[in-house]
Amino acid sequence: MAQPALKPDLRNAPDTSVDWPSVAYLVSLSRALDKMEETRLVPEKKVLYQFSARGHDMGQILLGCRLDDPADATCGYYRSRPMLLSLGVDVADALGSAMGRAGGYSDGRDIGVVFNYPNPNGASALPMCGGVGAQYTPTAGWAQAIEYHRTVLKDPAYDKAIAVVLGGDGSVASNGFWAALTVATTQKLPMLFYIEDNGFGISVPSSFQTPGGNIAANLASWTGLTIFSGDGTDPAEAARLVDQAVTQVREERSPVLLRLTVPRLQGHSFQDTQTYKSDAFVASEWARDPLPKLKSYLIPAVLSEEEWAEIEQRADSDAEAARERAEARGVADPATVLNNVFFEGAPQTEGGQWSHGYIPPMTTDVPHPEGQRINMVTAIRRTLEHELEVNPRVVLFGEDIGPKGGVHAVTLGLQEKFGFDRVFDTSLSEEGIVGRAVGMALAGLMPVPEIQFRKYAEPATEQINDCGTMRWRTNNRFAAPMVLRVPGGFFKCGDPWHSQTNEVAFVHNPGWKVAVPSNAEDAVGLLRTSLRGNDPVLFFEHRSMLDFAWARRPYPGDDYALPFGKAKTTLAGDDITIVTWGAMVPRCEEAAEGRSADVIDLRTLMPWDSEAVLASVRRTRRCLIVHEDLKTAGFGAEIAAVVADEAFMDLDAPVMRLTMPDIPSPHNAVLLDWAVPSVERIRAKIDDLVSF
Repeated sequence: MAQPALKPDLRNAPDTSVDWPSVAYLVSLSRALDKMEETRLVPEKKVLYQFSARGHDMGQILLGCRLDDPADATCGYYRSRPMLLSLGVDVADALGSAMGRAGGYSDGRDIGVVFNYPNPNGASALPMCGGVGAQYTPTAGWAQAIEYHRTVLKDPAYDKAIAVVLGGDGSVASNGFWAALTVATTQKLPMLFYIEDNGFGISVPSSFQTPGGNIAANLASWTGLTIFSGDGTDPAEAARLVDQAVTQVREERSPVLLRLTVPRLQGHSFQDTQTYKSDAFVASEWARDPLPKLKSYLIPAVLSEEEWAEIEQRADSDAEAARERAEARGVADPATVLNNVFFEGAPQTEGGQWSHGYIPPMTTDVPHPEGQRINMVTAIRRTLEHELEVNPRVVLFGEDIGPKGGVHAVTLGLQEKFGFDRVFDTSLSEEGIVGRAVGMALAGLMPVPEIQFRKYAEPATEQINDCGTMRWRTNNRFAAPMVLRVPGGFFKCGDPWHSQTNEVAFVHNPGWKVAVPSNAEDAVGLLRTSLRGNDPVLFFEHRSMLDFAWARRPYPGDDYALPFGKAKTTLAGDDITIVTWGAMVPRCEEAAEGRSADVIDLRTLMPWDSEAVLASVRRTRRCLIVHEDLKTAGFGAEIAAVVADEAFMDLDAPVMRLTMPDIPSPHNAVLLDWAVPSVERIRAKIDDLVSF
């Protein structure tokens, strides 16, 4: 009697929803590129920074192949090239960028492992950063922007979009990881945290990054977070977990953490000899290599031996062809490195409202005064209110800016009028505030984050720097325009925490414009220009000027906007040029009473109006610079150097500076008044210079 035919065991059969031949090809291609760099290009000194992805590759590619929504975005780190390959990046761009050649990710400006990819056919790779953990909060910002596009702007193109961030196990100890995790879970954002756990952060074991070395286990009780964890070297398990994680984020619109354990089959970088690992441990890592596992999994269920060999041969051939194309590229003209620090007329490929079709309304730099004089607080609030009304892409956020209206009352009433989606409070994390603003800007919004006081910007320093350099380091492929509002300076009293100025630190961050208005009219004009512009702007609001009577002006109109880099001569004279800004402007004007002096209010420090200063100095033949910041390396030193370089022969006296001494701002009002340049001391310095 014939036996019934046995049914095939489908439990371990490859998932037919995965394009396994493509996965096999991409893993093989990634391996071919790593091998080429390690055995040829690095020894030949054609690649200077090399980070192998071997061991990490299969999981990344499985994930990247699932990012098929055009509004998806991902942000990785220095071991994320397999993800880029799965998104369709030109292989010659990948190799050419590693070699610092023209074209590619940055035109040779950035190291090749710091990727970016404005993908015209699918998910974009947001500009990566060199700092560990810096990728998390911008990705959270993109996720929040997805929800804004979907629920506020009612754009159905974002209904299934997600944001994906990649990080190693070492990065889970960073401020950025925890800030993004807080943002994503408290706001219920469609964000996937993909943690590749290879057990080491360079040489430091993962148990130093999180207790027990398992971030998934440690976050098991974190509210609002779904967690998946498993073996990233097992093709079936990795594919299943990736599918579950991506589906969960897409369908539930809520955050997921996916942790896959993987081996790091080479050192942290090419130079890392891994002497901190025993031979037995290295052997155990190679025993977990996902590539042989993938081959065994697919042969013969999906591919024959011959087909597998053909895929490997094609990957090797494509890698070699890409190398030839990459090496044929020249090096960019060195003079071009000066380009694209700021917007120069050609819009970036991705990021900012301009690249999403925004056309700024017509403006004028001629004020049309309306009504009574108003203080700076009211002027800034009224400008924000108008721009919120006419531009749905504008969003305001920061600590206490909602119902409270900000600690300086600038945003009072705006949440009530425009709603929680457009004016909202944030967690107490400056990294999270500025980082999410970067992601929101990349997604086409105009974010207006607020830092409560100048000193509190320090935890966001990395994000501020990365935002400013983005246009330059991607050679105009990406930019993240925003307006970062920062109150600072003394007010009645001082102290080291709330009264710092230090505007020069922002000037020293390439790519940031810096506004320092001294009065209500200028605040309106510079803020409107910033909100309608295409560069990140640091908008410094001096605390002592917010309600100062001298700073009050009539509202100059809803179409009033001032260009950056154009100073204003507030008093005219012949004997001396006084250069100042912010809270020192009224003091300099008072000190100049009864004297013949040009008082120049710079209004912006980046760019600053050197032409106006030099023209005045060449006429008056004397120059005094007055500012509240510290003397050593303050911005006055830059002005003095330019005057000395370009108008030395026109001077009848030395260029002088009057500033705060090199100390923090004192708290007691008597001590503060002694430290900050006073009218009396400014007047005395004027007289000294005029009589020189």
